Amino acid sequence: MITKLGVAGVYVHDYDEAKAFFVDKLGFEVRHDLTMGVGYRWLTVGPAGAPDFQLALTVPGAPKHDDETTAMIRALMAKGVLSGGAWHTEDCRKTYEVLAARGVEFLQEPTDRPYGVEAVFRDVSGNWYSLNEINDEALDPDAMKDAFPS
Repeated sequence: MITKLGVAGVYVHDYDEAKAFFVDKLGFEVRHDLTMGVGYRWLTVGPAGAPDFQLALTVPGAPKHDDETTAMIRALMAKGVLSGGAWHTEDCRKTYEVLAARGVEFLQEPTDRPYGVEAVFRDVSGNWYSLNEINDEALDPDAMKDAFPS
């Protein structure tokens, strides 16, 4: 049986630039940073509060991707349409203030939502992320049905 998500990934322009963003701006920890066979770099980071989770930072290209695929991924990155997911925080407004002071680019300031408080930011490669302070209703499927009627 599957028990939890251990590794998720995002595409980045440059390993070192992305590593600096996630560590210096977001306060993440480096989980792994090593070069494997054929020059492939395995770089993962994660929040201190989630030691079992790794976010793999991957530069598109060989050996994983051919030239056409690499160009497609880079085009999507340039458009800023790729999402790296949603990060949870206990206090969205406070986390927003800290991250904004560190130079993180926010697309949306903290806003009240039916599921809590949400802000949206970008990383240095153009991926966007939701920053969420989840309330009790977010954990209740019936309450969420009322918040988002069909």
